[in-house]
Amino acid sequence: MPLGSLERSPPPFFKQGTSALTKLLLFSALSFGLMFADQHYNIVQPARWVLSLIVYPVQWVALRPQVLWDHLDDVLESKQDALSAVDQARSQLLKQSVRASQVEQLALENRDLRQLLQLRERLGSPAMAAEVLYDAADPFTRKMILDKGALQGVQTSSPVMDELGILGQVTRVHPLVSEITLVTDREHSIPVLNTRTGARGVAFGESGGAPLLELRYMATNADIEEGDMLTTSGVDGVYPPGIPVARVVKIERRADSVFARILCESLARVQGARHVMVLEPVKLTQPGFKELPPPPQPPLKGGRG
Repeated sequence: MPLGSLERSPPPFFKQGTSALTKLLLFSALSFGLMFADQHYNIVQPARWVLSLIVYPVQWVALRPQVLWDHLDDVLESKQDALSAVDQARSQLLKQSVRASQVEQLALENRDLRQLLQLRERLGSPAMAAEVLYDAADPFTRKMILDKGALQGVQTSSPVMDELGILGQVTRVHPLVSEITLVTDREHSIPVLNTRTGARGVAFGESGGAPLLELRYMATNADIEEGDMLTTSGVDGVYPPGIPVARVVKIERRADSVFARILCESLARVQGARHVMVLEPVKLTQPGFKELPPPPQPPLKGGRG
């Protein structure tokens, strides 16, 4: 058979169908569509729940060696360290007892003043104990994963704190685990109050490498000093008022700017927290809190109003 009579096209068995460029464009469009739908309509949330239920046993098994190592490390702690911790605890207990007597006196005076001014007492926020499983894998955010989820009653936007102060806020909830965004995350903000001056402000997560907060929009001549304590102001309807947040560590007053650059150090353990408390948002625990109604819409031109 002459070579010119042979077909130059490959047999149908080896044809690959749609081209690679067409597949790339098709799946890219599908990906962007899914991201847009999830951002605006949250349609992928059920899939996230199912995946979290599937991945949770694997995460639990993967964390067992670390848990066993921590337990072994606690067991092998030396006697001298334990005695030193006991001495420090006794000294701290003595200091706290003095402060407790003062706090009780102040609480009594505060209660009398509230009764005199007919002010209602603030309701305590219900709390739930939780344990930090691990830090989030995203290197550009500062988040942690807790071992409590929607089945245990955790809600989105719930404040999270440890024994030292506010740690962050619940931003995503799954059935068995939940994700919290720390106060040092660059996308997190919290209203604060300067306990020395009573001035209010908003602290944002610092975008730099250090786990700090930045107190923004404070004038260069504002009355603020290094060492000032910042607590929650409670004006946002999420965080209960009076909980420690941060301490001012650096103030830069620049002549070319009307605002000072104020850096603060978080009082909570944003690096190494293990046991935390999940609080309910203030707007869910105080019956007197009401959200503002939406503004009325103007009537349409040429219509009936």
